[in-house]
Amino acid sequence: MNFTMTEIKKLREMTGAGLADCKKALTESEDMDAAVAYLRKKGAAVAAKRSDREAAEGCVLVKSENGFAAIIALKCETDFVANNADFVALTQDILNAAVAAKCKTLDEVKALPMGEGTVQDAVTARSGITGEKMELDGYSCIESDNVAVYNHMNRNGLCAMVAFNKPVSGECGKNVAMQIASSSPVAIDESGVSEEVKQNEYNVAVEKTKEEQVKKAVEVALKKAGINPAHVDSEDHMESNMAKGWITAEDVEKAKKIIAETSAEKAANLPAAMVENIAKGRVNKFLKENCLLSQEYIWDKAMTVAQYLQSVDKELKVTAMSRFTLKAE
Repeated sequence: MNFTMTEIKKLREMTGAGLADCKKALTESEDMDAAVAYLRKKGAAVAAKRSDREAAEGCVLVKSENGFAAIIALKCETDFVANNADFVALTQDILNAAVAAKCKTLDEVKALPMGEGTVQDAVTARSGITGEKMELDGYSCIESDNVAVYNHMNRNGLCAMVAFNKPVSGECGKNVAMQIASSSPVAIDESGVSEEVKQNEYNVAVEKTKEEQVKKAVEVALKKAGINPAHVDSEDHMESNMAKGWITAEDVEKAKKIIAETSAEKAANLPAAMVENIAKGRVNKFLKENCLLSQEYIWDKAMTVAQYLQSVDKELKVTAMSRFTLKAE
């Protein structure tokens, strides 16, 4: 097929594939449709070739219909592909199919029929067109007649959904869904936080408390000896501060002795009850900040989310929630 640069660019716009791939597709095809098909057929090979690449960009969408709501993410490598209209349309088509079929798992979604194959086949084919690794991820669903959904700023990067025990106004539903998107709660209330998570938080809090108590004792001892704690808080600082003339070698040796002796003595004599109380306080703070109902309500810091719900309807409760974002937090 004879082709022009205009046709290469057109094929690139149609498929999102690279210029070199578009040129090769046109060279080996009879027409534009055949070139598109050629690129699609490359999908499986490209997907395998790109399997070691990180898919950190993508499209996250949420939908609620006929008592079923779901969030799904289709990941890719670059925002160029993520913002491509065909890529977003594919994500929407997959979500539509998942909601219509009321899929409970991601494996069920991947196995749904789409085009001449399955949803997974469609993703693989799209990978061939763009030349990027792609993968479905982040699928979750809620079955309820009272679900509110939220796509943050309609940018397809962060979505949330929340179910209630009874119908709510659009404003209330959106407000709570936005709260979930913004504050990333780990559970609706404390009862939804596993004992494993609570124990891990407690263990971390205990170690942090011990470290802080030992550090305070060391700082007091250093100051009492006339040494600035900030000058000797690491080996690198000791070396650089000696070079600057801020401390002497004798100061460093004295500081090291004080740090070693004070740390050992304080660690051996920490009051267990004090450490436990401080650690429990930290766990309670974690639960307050990370359970939806006890969080500060983003629209009015004077009340919690639970109090907001009560102000709307005394019987209103959140029964389920889900959130997904592409970005690291």
